Amino acid sequence: MFKAVLFDLDGVITDTAEYHYKAWKALAEELGIEGLDREFNEQLKGVSREDSLTKILALGGKEAAYSAEEFAALAKRKNDNYVKMIEKVSPADVYPGILELLKDLKREGIKIALASASKNGPFLLERMALTEYFDAIANPALVAASKPAPDIFIAAAEGVGVKPEEAIGLEDAQAGITAIKASGALPIGVGRVEDLGSDIALVPDTTGFTVDFLKATWEKSGR
Repeated sequence: MFKAVLFDLDGVITDTAEYHYKAWKALAEELGIEGLDREFNEQLKGVSREDSLTKILALGGKEAAYSAEEFAALAKRKNDNYVKMIEKVSPADVYPGILELLKDLKREGIKIALASASKNGPFLLERMALTEYFDAIANPALVAASKPAPDIFIAAAEGVGVKPEEAIGLEDAQAGITAIKASGALPIGVGRVEDLGSDIALVPDTTGFTVDFLKATWEKSGR
């Protein structure tokens, strides 16, 4: 039986991805970078702020155009804009089924950790009144590499005192699924086979994330 569930945030607990997209697109336009459309934005899902900015600058051929200080200022400008957008997030923005899952996991004594690349994770959990359900929140600023590297999921597992192999990871992005696999945890995705692959358990939407489904998937995996 698994001992912990490691949650991604954007696209799993709530939808802040649209706010990220708008904030990055606004910054790209300010910098004169074209081509940041929704297709390109798929590359940014689950990826850290700094790695996302690096990809955007490369898109515009501006990788070497900014000093480290200027790069940091650009990342901050995007985040300041994003934070303004998410200030109105409330418990009403929690995806269907997620609150019920958190409550059921608590009742079962299963540890709950956040494994999000978003440095705004604690703020968002607070806005949605979910903080009390989480036993640990991995700090993306303290890991060596962001998704698709496994670091954030390993840190989340360590935060609740379990081995990654004893945990399930919930994700909606390919980078996150890759990270979960590399960590040793069991991935379960929400989304389409075309985006996340056919080699993992998938649910079409978050209402599919139930304790019974997680247990059945774990048993089927033979762990």
